[in-house]
Amino acid sequence: MRAILTIALLAFSGLGVQAQEGVIRGVVRSDNGQPAAFTNVSIPALKKGTVATANGRYLLAAPQGTHTLRFSGVGVKAVEKEVTIGADTTVLDVDVSASSDLKEVIVSASRRQETLDEVPSSVTIVGPRDLAVQKGISNNVSDILANTVPGLGFSGNQTGNTGQTLRGRNLLVMIDGIPQSTPLRNGGRDIRTIDPSAIERVEVIKGATAIYGNGADGGLINYITKKGDKTKGLSGETTLGANTQLKSAQHTGGFAVGQLLSGAYKKWDFVVSGHYEQTGVYKDAKGGVLSPDYGLGETQLWNGFAKVGYDINDRNRLELMYNFFGSQQRSDYIQKPGKYGDSASTGIPGKRLGEPEGTPFNHNASLHYSSEGFIGGTDLDVNLYMQRFHTTYSWSPTFEHGGQSEITSKKQGLRINLNSPIRLGRHYDMQLVYGLDFMNDITAQNLTDGRVWVPEMDMKNYAPYAQLKTTFYKHLVLKAGARFENINIGVPDYTTIKTQNRVTGAFTEGGVAVTGGTLRYNALVYNAGLRYNQFRWFKPFISYSQSFSIMEIGRALRTAKQNTVALLKTKAVIAHNYEAGFSSTLGPVDIEASYYISTSDLGSSFVEKGGVFEIARSPERVHGFEIAADARLLQNLHAGGSYSYTEGKRDVNDNGKFSDGADVYLGGDRIAAPKATAYIRYSPLPQWSVRLQMLHAGSRKRFAPVNGIYPYGTGPVNSFSTFSLFSTLQLDTHSSLALGIDNLFNKDYYTVASQWDGRNENYIKGNGARLSLSYTYKF
Repeated sequence: MRAILTIALLAFSGLGVQAQEGVIRGVVRSDNGQPAAFTNVSIPALKKGTVATANGRYLLAAPQGTHTLRFSGVGVKAVEKEVTIGADTTVLDVDVSASSDLKEVIVSASRRQETLDEVPSSVTIVGPRDLAVQKGISNNVSDILANTVPGLGFSGNQTGNTGQTLRGRNLLVMIDGIPQSTPLRNGGRDIRTIDPSAIERVEVIKGATAIYGNGADGGLINYITKKGDKTKGLSGETTLGANTQLKSAQHTGGFAVGQLLSGAYKKWDFVVSGHYEQTGVYKDAKGGVLSPDYGLGETQLWNGFAKVGYDINDRNRLELMYNFFGSQQRSDYIQKPGKYGDSASTGIPGKRLGEPEGTPFNHNASLHYSSEGFIGGTDLDVNLYMQRFHTTYSWSPTFEHGGQSEITSKKQGLRINLNSPIRLGRHYDMQLVYGLDFMNDITAQNLTDGRVWVPEMDMKNYAPYAQLKTTFYKHLVLKAGARFENINIGVPDYTTIKTQNRVTGAFTEGGVAVTGGTLRYNALVYNAGLRYNQFRWFKPFISYSQSFSIMEIGRALRTAKQNTVALLKTKAVIAHNYEAGFSSTLGPVDIEASYYISTSDLGSSFVEKGGVFEIARSPERVHGFEIAADARLLQNLHAGGSYSYTEGKRDVNDNGKFSDGADVYLGGDRIAAPKATAYIRYSPLPQWSVRLQMLHAGSRKRFAPVNGIYPYGTGPVNSFSTFSLFSTLQLDTHSSLALGIDNLFNKDYYTVASQWDGRNENYIKGNGARLSLSYTYKF
């Protein structure tokens, strides 16, 4: 590793010989005459490219001579044009046709740039266009993903994302590859760790992911942040917004303001943005104030983002990124608990106990160095990163004398990634991706008064990995890889906190003195997949992948009944994911579908027994399917939808069977209710677009009450549907208006999470109809 780092540092001073360059610019338009925003413009032979602006304009510097330009992206059919670039600026305007045949370049699935046709697994890309629509309806990234990603659970309309699993298992959340999840003590706040204003696109890789390591049992979500616009010396975007409930609007008004600046100077490029938002009181469809505990009403949100890049030469680039996210609630309401199954938990005027609830800060920073042809044909990526995370929960009487918990996490890491081509012949193309990951994660959960609930866990993780991709006759893609996990977790001595038994109400749990120690884990996990992509009408794939994850040790530590860490059941979980699926383009219709099975010899489900929460370690089996379709009905009329179903069980008897009467279903915190989405988008005029969308939650009723009470995660989920509207109007070349209405028909419903939770205090309704209006000026 020292040798690699030394070579990487020396490479910073290497300057390549550059040919005389020219410039090509133009406008990319769709077939209805509108700008094709954010289209990828590239010269594949030179590995050079840029992205068109929101107005479809692009500018690209390249060596003088004749080149083939490729125009591609989400929602457009790829177009290639041959052009001769001279000393003077060359102008080339291009028209592209609409399509949902996704060719978006992604990096998360195999840690190298490739298209979706090369990935033998299910991937969802939420691109700039979809992000703009969804954040115009709700700026909560949990809502955005719930509406756009099949297989992902429902948003709970709260600060946390408990229950928003991916295919019935926990997921790994990253920002530009920096882990946001805290698997040692999962606080359920990793999805909402960045504001959408800083995101360029979201990559969602589904199923167990061996190549990325700890915590990706169900897959991963990678927020790709924005990049500087190299087409202009300076450009910017100013956004002003306001939002309010449509019924009982008193005190519900909020506002948002954002500013983005981007540009380039010689070899430098940059983007910097800031976003501030203040929400008003959140109310349900009947005008009742929603419970403020873990709520998003009366919340202040800040996000500051900056990225600076320097092109050392054509093949070497250095990039520095920083993002700050903060969200805190300052409410004039306190919770009035409801009655589960009968009346909602609401907010009433009162002074809240403790410190403001939310995430005071989430700092992310990275230094990224990339080199094409670093040694021979081998490309190198080195990523040095850090994260500092702090989140605070609501004050709770469940602790003896009451208390308020907070999770702190400090991560720093290094990723070294190499990509080497291997030439075997005219019909065989091989790529070997390999490298080493190192991460140090220090996570703890204490009370704000200093009491230790979960002691400081110090994890060091070293993991070499390798993945080989072979392409046969251009269309058959075979992938296989492995990763070796080496993890040590240090735990100090501590004493568990006295807590309340939910059934008896007495403070009989906790108070155990526990001797610390070091937990050690080693595991080799594999993945393999095959995809055939010759025919647009049928591109099938099959895959097998393992994942490795430490069970949530923090929960085991805070409820420990043994007097030493060594006696706790903390064995890691290895999940096996089997998947088969296909994508298809039939004229104007695009379809994607997949079926999957995920098994593990051990589980880590959170269950409640006799008022006490425990970790169930019995074997688990999860299965399900997803299908999504998009269609261009007319030139200005599009429609689409998706359906996803997931189910899972625990093998309580550990007999290898999941069908006998003793086995039980997994709770709602793991298995989401069936989900269906649908949309229709119509453009009456080139500058005016309207979209109506639906989100449907199906019913899931798998459990019976115990002594009249539904234990945590077992409450029955009743179905409901909500509709949302989004419309945008381009006023001129610089300015536009956007209108969004969440829960358009003011549906009165209980959130999915509040239904399966089974507790009076968490029985909460969703928002009533809520309007958002924004004005954007671009220059």
